[in-house]
Amino acid sequence: MGILNVTPDSFSDGGSFNSADGLVSRVDEFIMNKVDIADIGGESTRPGSDGVSVEEELNRVLPAVMHCVSNGIYVSVDTMKPQVAYESLVAGAAMINDVSGFRNPDMIAVCAEFGCSVCIMHMLGEPRTMQDNPFYEDVVQHVKEYLLDAAERCVRAGIKESSICVDPGFGFGKTLEDNYRLLAGLDDIKSAGFPVLAGISRKSMIGNVVKKPPLKRLAGTITAHTAAVLNGADIIRAHDLEETADMLKVLRMLKIAGGKC
Repeated sequence: MGILNVTPDSFSDGGSFNSADGLVSRVDEFIMNKVDIADIGGESTRPGSDGVSVEEELNRVLPAVMHCVSNGIYVSVDTMKPQVAYESLVAGAAMINDVSGFRNPDMIAVCAEFGCSVCIMHMLGEPRTMQDNPFYEDVVQHVKEYLLDAAERCVRAGIKESSICVDPGFGFGKTLEDNYRLLAGLDDIKSAGFPVLAGISRKSMIGNVVKKPPLKRLAGTITAHTAAVLNGADIIRAHDLEETADMLKVLRMLKIAGGKC
């Protein structure tokens, strides 16, 4: 899954792809690196971020959706707003990635109506406050139960079980230690029965270990992504496409050779 943030303020690449030239360049990267899913986001969800209006998010997202679809790319839209999801699906998106975990029944209804794929993510609270002293007795068990409950609500409302994947929400209301417990326990999340998406790329869980800014976290990110795949992740959400593709090629060869991956 390639990240396409059409925002001015995302933590790592804000302002890089919210122009026409930037969008075209990024989609060309997707095609060159054989990205399976383009994940388009029009609202930053970094810790402490404020939201944007439905109109502003649609103005950012829809041109990117239509450009990706016109190039034959499977499109996911990263949004918490049912109206943005609806308009994006009309424009050709095939998946909704809701970082709020489908708490809004209107979002579930939209996705059920279109029969699209969904990614359910765990987040504690909301982006503006999620890092205000998060605490869990057992973060892996808490996240697993949360995701299972959300998936059950989606299925009851008409979303196909086979259309659901889950994301433990690295960095969304977790301490540094929580994030690494989730990474180490990803196989437990996988045991819930749904494909697992790992969104770790360039995040503070890497930066706080390697003590480097987002654009210098490549080695740490690739290491964490490798661990995620080895622990059961099915989808890797990445900024650095060529390097991530190379990592996956090496792991596939290891699997062919009989390795445990």
